[in-house]
Amino acid sequence: MLNLSTAGAGLGLPKVLVSACLLGQPVRYDGGHQLAHHPVLARWLAQGQAVAICPEVAGGLPTPRPPAEITTGGSGASVLAGRAQVHDSAGNDVTDAFARGARLALQLAQKHGIRVAVLKDFSPSCGSSHIYDGHFAGRKVAGDGVTSALLRDAGIVVFGEHQWDAAAQALQALQAVACAAGKD
Repeated sequence: MLNLSTAGAGLGLPKVLVSACLLGQPVRYDGGHQLAHHPVLARWLAQGQAVAICPEVAGGLPTPRPPAEITTGGSGASVLAGRAQVHDSAGNDVTDAFARGARLALQLAQKHGIRVAVLKDFSPSCGSSHIYDGHFAGRKVAGDGVTSALLRDAGIVVFGEHQWDAAAQALQALQAVACAAGKD
């Protein structure tokens, strides 16, 4: 996975985990991307703060691949607890790849000391507030993806791709707390 965190490497600025598809990388299930255009993201990229991850690709799934959804009534937390599965539209159980990708995303975040993530909503991996309902009918329900759930469990604050300003504010607040703690 391309790591876009090198441009400002010497600045000591905190890193932010970002879904690779939002950075224009063609890693979505359909081989496309969802390139985001926002001043906050542009600043993070210019300062070398964005660290890219596609948990599905990191977990071993190909691009393109059949779309996948968490089984009916499930969420990322229920997948991690073994109470739900992730299936693709062909009926294949891809739960292991999603769980593996989530673990690798967490390892990457921990390696970089990341405490804030901006991920692609509605994804069975990255959905931060809504996912598809498991019927492959395009219906969205409240819930989080497997990676979002694991990151949150580890104390990382997760935002969706329409929450750039809120993510920047959270990052700034975490920096202020860290600076204050360092002065004690």
